[in-house]
Amino acid sequence: MFTRFFIDRPIFASVLSIVITLAGGLALVSLPIAMFPQIAPPTVSVSCQYPGASAQVVAETVAAPIEQQVNGVENMMYMSSASTNDGNYSLTVTFKHGIDLNLAQVLVQNRVSLAVPMLPDVIKATGVTTKKRSPDILLSIGLYSPDGRYDQLYLSNYAFIRIRDELARLPGVSDVSMFGQRDYSMRIWLDPDKLAQRGLTAGDVVRAIREQNLPVASGQVGQSPTIPGQQTQVTLTTLGRLVDVEQFEKVVVRSTPDGRFVRIRDVARVELAPKNQDMSAEIGSRDRYSDPEMDLYPVANMAVFQLPDANALETADVVKAKIEELKRDFPEGVDYMIRYDTTPFIRESIQEVFKSLLDSVVLVALVVLLFLQNWRSALIPLIAVPVGIVGTFAVMACFGFSLNNLTLFGLVLAIGIVVDDAIVVVESVEHHIEHGLSPRNATIQAMSEVSAPVIAVGLVLTAVFVPCAFITGITGQFFRQFALTIASATVLSTINSLTLSPALSAMLLKPREKGAYQAMPRAAFVVLGLWQGHEWLGPLLEPLMPLAHGSPRPIATAAAFLGPAAMEKLTPELAGGLAGALVGGLLGWILSGPMNRLLGRFFDLFNRLFTATAHGYSRIVGGMLRVSALVLVVYVGLLVLTYGKFATTPRGFIPSQDMGYLLVNVQLPDSAAVERTRGVIRKISDVASATPGVSATVGITGQSLLLNAFGSNFGTMFVTLDPFAQRPSPSPLRHEVSNWFRRKLGLEELPPEPDLYFDSIMNRLRGQLAMAIPEATISIFGPPPVRGVGRAGGWMFMVEDRGDLGPGALQREVEGLVRKANDGIDLTGTPIEQGPAKAAAKGAAAAAAGAVQAVQGLTSVFRANVPQVYLDVDRTACMIKGVPLRDVFTTLQAYLGSLYVNDFNRFGRTWQVIVQAMPTYRDQRDDIRRLQVRNREGTMVPLGALATIREINGPLVLTRYNMYPAASINGNAGRGVSSGSAIRAMEALADRELPQAMSYEWTEMAYLELQAGNTAVIVFGFSIVMVFLVLAAQFESWAMPLAVILSVPLCMLSALYGVTNAPLLGANNTGLDINIFTQIGLVVLVGLASKNAILIVQFAKLIHGRGGSLRMATVDACRLRLRPIIMTSMAFILGVVPLLFAHGAGAEMRQSLGVAVFSGMLGVTFFGVLLTPVFFYMIEGTAECHLFANPKVRRAGRILLRILLPVIILRDLARMAGRAIQAKAVRPAPRPEPASDRADEVEVVQSK
Repeated sequence: MFTRFFIDRPIFASVLSIVITLAGGLALVSLPIAMFPQIAPPTVSVSCQYPGASAQVVAETVAAPIEQQVNGVENMMYMSSASTNDGNYSLTVTFKHGIDLNLAQVLVQNRVSLAVPMLPDVIKATGVTTKKRSPDILLSIGLYSPDGRYDQLYLSNYAFIRIRDELARLPGVSDVSMFGQRDYSMRIWLDPDKLAQRGLTAGDVVRAIREQNLPVASGQVGQSPTIPGQQTQVTLTTLGRLVDVEQFEKVVVRSTPDGRFVRIRDVARVELAPKNQDMSAEIGSRDRYSDPEMDLYPVANMAVFQLPDANALETADVVKAKIEELKRDFPEGVDYMIRYDTTPFIRESIQEVFKSLLDSVVLVALVVLLFLQNWRSALIPLIAVPVGIVGTFAVMACFGFSLNNLTLFGLVLAIGIVVDDAIVVVESVEHHIEHGLSPRNATIQAMSEVSAPVIAVGLVLTAVFVPCAFITGITGQFFRQFALTIASATVLSTINSLTLSPALSAMLLKPREKGAYQAMPRAAFVVLGLWQGHEWLGPLLEPLMPLAHGSPRPIATAAAFLGPAAMEKLTPELAGGLAGALVGGLLGWILSGPMNRLLGRFFDLFNRLFTATAHGYSRIVGGMLRVSALVLVVYVGLLVLTYGKFATTPRGFIPSQDMGYLLVNVQLPDSAAVERTRGVIRKISDVASATPGVSATVGITGQSLLLNAFGSNFGTMFVTLDPFAQRPSPSPLRHEVSNWFRRKLGLEELPPEPDLYFDSIMNRLRGQLAMAIPEATISIFGPPPVRGVGRAGGWMFMVEDRGDLGPGALQREVEGLVRKANDGIDLTGTPIEQGPAKAAAKGAAAAAAGAVQAVQGLTSVFRANVPQVYLDVDRTACMIKGVPLRDVFTTLQAYLGSLYVNDFNRFGRTWQVIVQAMPTYRDQRDDIRRLQVRNREGTMVPLGALATIREINGPLVLTRYNMYPAASINGNAGRGVSSGSAIRAMEALADRELPQAMSYEWTEMAYLELQAGNTAVIVFGFSIVMVFLVLAAQFESWAMPLAVILSVPLCMLSALYGVTNAPLLGANNTGLDINIFTQIGLVVLVGLASKNAILIVQFAKLIHGRGGSLRMATVDACRLRLRPIIMTSMAFILGVVPLLFAHGAGAEMRQSLGVAVFSGMLGVTFFGVLLTPVFFYMIEGTAECHLFANPKVRRAGRILLRILLPVIILRDLARMAGRAIQAKAVRPAPRPEPASDRADEVEVVQSK
């Protein structure tokens, strides 16, 4: 026998386990820490700028050629772009999982290079940037001046010159973007009147600068080849590019025949000024306890983006260390703040899972001690925990895994699994010791009985997770690391139960007299007393020990023997802790005997109750075997109930999470100025500062991160919440108990505890901001559940204009969808009827469906009616007056559009030279008419003679999705509604409301959810198939595995009932749907359900094979295996209790998994111990009577199959026809297409 080797060589078995544990411990030190595995799909961004161009021009001249080339790049999932009225263009290309990010960047760059020849000249000069980066910001560093000594221009350029490049070079950082960036530039502010008086145009100034400000390679004097005898070689230098304001002022624009010169200073003002003043950033911070008011500082904000495949915590640590190093060189009066940081959530989430891990170990230890009732017996399964859990870290390192939530979830669940096999071994050994065998012979006999079940359970639990390793996409990323982690722990547990556990059983277990218990040795009580005394008595004794040096205290006197150094370190806290530990240890020594006797009496009572339960259970099983046919009917009914519950339980994907911050998107009325937007941002900061749970804000003016677009009426704010420790979940029970005691004591009752969960804070802020700032559209979103997939929580719905109806028609349709959805739609996408008469007309079912609000909080920032000025150039008039059309456009771009000329060098950087008219010549619409252009005869012609001005409406931002003009709708699922139900409701509404020329697509998280589809159902089915195959090989039978797996589907029934009734189990943040973590739990339950059934089936076969009757063998196996089944099941159930009552960072994930596994395991235990004996009895009995070998039975089966097969085919055809008819009925007749209303064709009648 394999295990006999280790029973005879316990040191060999110990060394094997020690080596496994040491390898895991060494690997643990090097494992990286992350929130999730690499889940976010790879993304590549493309960006460029076309100064002065409108959104329409950028979309037509930049977006269209680039996207036409990029479209269809290998492994692309989707792409989205934004073109804005300030000339910015950004494109994000999202790729499938698994593609190398460097390869993706090269592929996009190659496609973009094909489009460059078709782009405008100014973009060819400034270039198109292609980067690989996550769309999610890792952290934000704000450079500010506490005493106001430096303005934002200085701070921005100091950050750009001295800090940004240092951070961008760090490992894991893909980009560092500046919010509120104000790069230096040489601004040439033209005076159109002075130019016109001298017969000059803006083009003359531009040409002069280009001719006199250019880099020069002047060569060398004496460079080879030279004449023979040349002795020197000297480099020749000259002033090529200009450097300062004075040099640019001296640039000659024109020379006259009389020797006079017209210089730039004669027709313009030159200064070193910001390139762009449309953006600014402010940071707000406060100390809630010392200063309730939030201080606002102008800030140069640096947003750090990580590489998609980088580790967030390592990258953040490197960035923080670098900025602290750079701080030593900051000028006096400059400091930095980090008020937006996503990594604390990751750290706290991992810490909370580790706490759950430790809590699970304690609870499992209590269960083992309760059932084995002896510290020697309990020690053997507990030793399996470090071997199985710590050893798994070595396997994780070999696979390249990280310490993330998924791998740690696997370890939490594995705690209950790794002790199971050892419990089975110890329980069987003790059973044989009680029957008179010596410990060694009892171990040998026990291992001959349980080795096969232990191996079978290990193979089954491992086989369950094999299909998870082959899942692709984001679902595969979630399943893979979890599955392989728990499978590795299971394999190590099986090895431990076959090697170390029998060796320790033979060494440690001793025969016990009946009623003699030693739950814990005296040393354990002393250690426990030392620990608890330090924790609880130490703080109580601390005030009694004001240790002044030299005071005659016993503790101080004892420490004095250790020398002066020990006296210096002896603080009151340390002295109190030492005193408490000594007192606790003494109490543990004294109370060890009474406690063991008290526990012995409790164990006697427990054993009597369990024995009675086991006998009652065996009688129930015997009765069920007599009515096995009726049990089978009940089982079929339970299967039907399971199917119905699965079909009606809402589907989800990844639950929303409180990550410690909120994102606020601000949009003012069209054409609002920057100053107005900045004022609204400050108002939002004031409102947020007065909201409980908010600690800091970071405000950005002129940019919408939600749209990834720029505009004077856009704004973004990050609202950072207090740490989780300062935002505990409210407890109504605790509040009621506290007030009851206060009432009894005559004290004033406490007010209700505030709900500081991020969702509650977000809802309060929405209401407060809507009342305080009605002039702006303010949308508040939580963070996306997976970083790198979207910029905000909820879902994003893209409405596409595929018929080229124009931005106006697109806006009307989008506003119609948003209005109807916010007014209320049910789960079928139908508007909720108001009033009892309409509800009665709909019928009871429809009214019930209409009571659920499917979606909420829908917003769209798309606007097509932004006021714009259209200049209608009369090209015929230009020809008549001899004015080149190109000069007209150059004049417009130079005076009004900030024309980029070329570059200059300063501070070791290259900056732009920009020409633009002075503000007084471009602040009114009529100023355009007074601008002048020179004709071919040299006469100045005003633009008012060549063009007419009229007002039109046009888009501020043009979004394109997969090359189609599109508008985004952001929203959230209704309260208590899953994301899957919300998606289906929104699709039904869009199918009914949108015209034929428009369509829709989902993007970001919703897109990935739809791509995942029914992966969980497939994995669940394949897991059952793998279990069947393993058991068939184990039992050498095709029928016997059915006795094990027939009870497996019922675990889904209990799990789904637990999910839909999660608040009753104490979980208050779970999504109440079948999300990705629920699906993971269902796969785990397949293996656990099979494990319990295997213990019964294996022993029943063993007893039946020894000559017992089938019925008695089944009943005896149930009675004998009930204790280990209940013991292992309770160990697992209590092991997941910390997940069930999780709180703090990442609680939503832990609760989703904990609820499913906890409730499912309860059902597994209940249904398994009752139904598995019946299945075994029926299958084994059928096999013995050779029922299917009877020709009459086989003939009846063939007839039944011929009847059922056509019926099934006809049923499926009828269902398909019914769906087609229903789809035609739901889809209304095509609406008349709205007339095209392109932005350049819509005129606004002037009122004056």
